[in-house]
Amino acid sequence: MFSIPEQFSSATKANLEAQFALFSSLTGKAFEGIEKIVELNLTAAKATLEESTAAAKQLLSAKDPQEFFSLSAAQAQPGAEKAIAYGRHLAAITSGTQAEFSKAAESQIAETNRKVLSLVEEVTKNAPAGSENAVAILKSAIGNANAGYEQFSKTSKQAVEAIEANLASAVNQFTQAAEKVVPRAAAK
Repeated sequence: MFSIPEQFSSATKANLEAQFALFSSLTGKAFEGIEKIVELNLTAAKATLEESTAAAKQLLSAKDPQEFFSLSAAQAQPGAEKAIAYGRHLAAITSGTQAEFSKAAESQIAETNRKVLSLVEEVTKNAPAGSENAVAILKSAIGNANAGYEQFSKTSKQAVEAIEANLASAVNQFTQAAEKVVPRAAAK
């Protein structure tokens, strides 16, 4: 049988190892998200450069100002659509990375809570007589901490959902505005 200090030492070591594993996992997920964003930006920059070059050549070949403005207006809608698609893709990457962060953190916190409760149960088996009140207070504190974490987790999820909904709404409003502006520009 282990003594209480040995149990806490072992638990502390396991907790530190778990925190390091979580940190490593979150760092990896952050870099994956950054890689996706960099790839998206490079692809968008390359496509924009190619399209700008083609558009400039087309505009320079215009025979009169009316054709020039007509070509300019025709290029506005695809540009707006590409900006919207870029925003949606960026939001999807960000949302996916955040979801992976939450999933990893929740998993790690649940495992840590399980280990702490297991340690408390083991220590309370060997607790001296008369320490029942202290054990009850410790269990109550752990229960309150778990309830606080669950509330924080729910609130965080609601905040992320609200941000995603606001982003989707903003993209939709931008899309509607772009659709109204582009036909007017083409008509001129």
